[in-house]
Amino acid sequence: MHGIEEPQSVDQPYDYRANKAVVVLASTLSAGVALNVTGHLCASLGAHADRDLMGRRWLVDASGVRHAGISKYPVIATKVKPARLRRLLEEARNEPSLFIADYPQQMLDTGHDDDLAKALEATPEESISYLGALIYGATSAVDALTGKFMLWT
Repeated sequence: MHGIEEPQSVDQPYDYRANKAVVVLASTLSAGVALNVTGHLCASLGAHADRDLMGRRWLVDASGVRHAGISKYPVIATKVKPARLRRLLEEARNEPSLFIADYPQQMLDTGHDDDLAKALEATPEESISYLGALIYGATSAVDALTGKFMLWT
């Protein structure tokens, strides 16, 4: 089967409301850029998260077709003004239990990871313009920071 693991058995019971991820996008982004930012932020979460993030690795439908599993916790997309996004990141960095991924403007301005690293190394944090962020952790902690943000529409 394409060298991929067989479907897992049923996971242990869990509370799907225990954790959540919130993607926070600058309200000034076009839909295309917002989707790009969201994709990169979610890939970062997937690469850094522990195994608890995922539900079943594979889901199988009644026809036997396999579907890749998804996060067992909610992923919400919101938007805020760029200045509020900056404040969110400052606040979230004070919560060590949270996973934070941010998306600086330099990610759009560079093409290669080495170029991005050089651009960020040359830019003081207070000069970075953030286009988005992803905050993941206990729902209560995430909601305390993002609970009043508007859903992305």
